[in-house]
Amino acid sequence: MSSARSLGSRLKTAIVTADDGLLMRSAFFGLLALAGAFLFIDLREMSQASAAFPGHDPMTRDAPVLPPALTDGVPQAPPVDPESPPETLREPMTFELLPGGVLKAEGSIDPGAADRFAEEIAARGEYVKEVSLNSPGGSVDDALAMSTLIRETGLNTKVATKALCASSCPLVFAGGVAREAQQDAIVGVHQVFNASQTRPSPEQAMSGAQSMTARIARHLDKMGIGSGLWLNALETPPDRLYYLTPEEMAEFELTTAPVATARQAD
Repeated sequence: MSSARSLGSRLKTAIVTADDGLLMRSAFFGLLALAGAFLFIDLREMSQASAAFPGHDPMTRDAPVLPPALTDGVPQAPPVDPESPPETLREPMTFELLPGGVLKAEGSIDPGAADRFAEEIAARGEYVKEVSLNSPGGSVDDALAMSTLIRETGLNTKVATKALCASSCPLVFAGGVAREAQQDAIVGVHQVFNASQTRPSPEQAMSGAQSMTARIARHLDKMGIGSGLWLNALETPPDRLYYLTPEEMAEFELTTAPVATARQAD
């Protein structure tokens, strides 16, 4: 008991006689340690949630091609149903040259889709004027590569009536010199996520997400797209989609051509 009182007396004397700078540094490092503990807990919870709930992968057979919408935090149905069946949209992306110089890109953006697209442009590039997209998304790396090639070759992009351009597909759409979403085109965005079977550590997941976010934001800025598009994506969980209205697409400069609204259609 005497020993405890002696220790307490020494601690009190040390605090009273310590200079303000030492006290401030001690308080700072204490808060830093506390923040680190909370960050570890948050990262652990994020990792557990990610493992249990990896997000929307359009190539997974039991995943919906169109996840529910997120509107004011409440999931809702997509605005319209896609014209193409889910089986077609889940297949790896294929390319078909249509009359008028339109190259139809349909299916999921699987790893390797950018290479096949580059081969298609190399073989038929002189005939291609516009890329018509119909895709539920997929690989972000391939989407960015396709978008860059589209802009470099001076092509236009389009999402036709009742065609789908979701998840990473709007990144491809953004590459067009002129960009058109026809009436009842379905365009949606959400957060990026790790779709691989290998689960990274919480630190790796956070680092990868930040790095990918920077790449996407830089690419969209280079393409001349407003930041509001990516902000809506960041706010939307990977199992939901933020479906863009024609007015929002025009506001974010995702579209450059006039888009018919429901009021105009009436």
